[in-house]
Order: sequence, then structure tokens, then C-alpha cells
Amino acid sequence: MTGTIAFVGFGEAAQAFARPGDRAFDRKTSYPGSRAAKLADYAASGVKGCETARSALAGAAAVLSLVTADQALAAAQHDTASIEPGALWLDMNSVAPGTKRSAAAAIEAAGGRYADVAIMAPVHPARMAVPLLVAGPHAADAASALTAIGFSNIAIAGPKVGDASAIKMIRSVMIKGIEALTAECALAAHRAGVTEAVMASLDASWKVQDWRERADHHLDRMLVHGTRRAAEMEEAAGMLGELGIEPAMTRGTILLQRALGQLGAGVPEGLMAKLAAIGSGQGEHSA
Repeated sequence: MTGTIAFVGFGEAAQAFARPGDRAFDRKTSYPGSRAAKLADYAASGVKGCETARSALAGAAAVLSLVTADQALAAAQHDTASIEPGALWLDMNSVAPGTKRSAAAAIEAAGGRYADVAIMAPVHPARMAVPLLVAGPHAADAASALTAIGFSNIAIAGPKVGDASAIKMIRSVMIKGIEALTAECALAAHRAGVTEAVMASLDASWKVQDWRERADHHLDRMLVHGTRRAAEMEEAAGMLGELGIEPAMTRGTILLQRALGQLGAGVPEGLMAKLAAIGSGQGEHSA
């Protein structure tokens, strides 16, 4: 696209996407302990490092916001004074839909155009080929701008700000949850001296399924056997404690297994029917 491209935040993702001649501002340049490293990052990427967000955003046609999740809203709220009228603010941060809607309100009030952008895979090694989802009223313009910048795997997620981030964050519940469960399980197996046996048992029981079939199967087991499984996992939590491992994920498993097992509803066929029954049952239970 024509016009200057600016990055707000210049960590791993921004460095993977930046092109020589782009502008960048990272607040770490204000910290004596990290300033030298950040200036080196600017130099290595060939970007023009800026001392302030104002200087980075001046005249920029598009701004790629790639800060840490806890700074995503603050960046949108604090840096808007310098945004050019009509400039695209491409919010590529991994934050909740509500956070993105709040950021959008700040950007739109300042005269910019906001787009909810979700990065759906690790930025390395894909870099500009990483899959992106774009949402919001300016999604089509944002997709065109991202294509012009060099991104090659872009899809429109929906017309509302939050449509892309909802897909990203809900998917993260599974992906990051599996990672955390893996850590809890593998650490316990290692400390108990049974790693190879546990891994072999997991290999033997892990079926090849698509995720719709897998989710349907898991919910079926929880609805039928959740109460019994919660009791089993209470014992597992006690074992983890004996091994010196905080059973954070297992405690959550106990709560969910018990809640679904106590619904007392029949087990309908199909994933969507199960989800509807669980939603209805949980609503009655909470009331």
C-alpha cells in the first residue's frame, strides 16, 4: 500500500513482519535496561526506530499494533492523539473481543479506522504467510492493506469487531489448555518414574478424530460419567500434591467433570444437541 507503515510494539511478531523503511515505536526504548537491545532490533530489521508513538504514527496510513496483551487497550487509548484521519489501526494483539471493542471505540473517536486482526499460528517460520483473520466494519480495507504490506493468507471473519478475536481466543482455550495439561501430566509422570509407560498408554488410547467428533465424544463421557470421573480426579490431584506439583489444571477438571455429571439430563445425539442441553442445564443449575 502507499503511505508509511508504523508498528506500535516491536517484539517477535513485529520483527517478523517489518520491512526496511517502516517505522516502529516500542516503549521499551524508554527503559535504560532494555533500550540498547531495542535499538539493535530496529537496526537489524532496517526500520526507522522512533522515540515516541507520536513520531511513529505521524503520516502513517496503517498502524500495526503488536504489543503485549496487557498493553493492547492502553496503546489504542494513549496513542490515538497522533493517528492520521482515516488511518487503519490493525489491532493484531491476542486479547478478548471486549478489549478490542474498547480499543476500537478509542481509535474511531480519534478519526482512525479500526480492524480486529487475529494471528492464527506462530509467526515463525511463516512470517508474512501466517494465517490472519480480519473482522469489523473496515475488514475489507484492512485485508487489502495487509495484502499490500505483503501478507498472503488473509480471511474475513465477520463484520463486527470481536469476530476474529473470539475465534482466536476460544481456540486458545483448547490449544493453551492442552499445553498446560501436557506439562502437568508429563511432570507428574517424570517425578513418578513412569514417563515411558504413560506416553505409551496415551499413544494407544489417542484416536484419530476430527475435532467435532472428538468434542462430541468428550462431552458424552462427561455427561454420563462426570461424577465418577470427578472423584477419580480428586485422587489424581492428591497424587500430584504428593509429587510436589500444584494440580491447577486437574482442579479445573474436577469442577467441570462434576458439574456436567450432575446435570442429570439424558445424553442427546450430536455435538450441537449436547451443547444446547448442557447450556440449558447449567442455566437451571445456576438459578
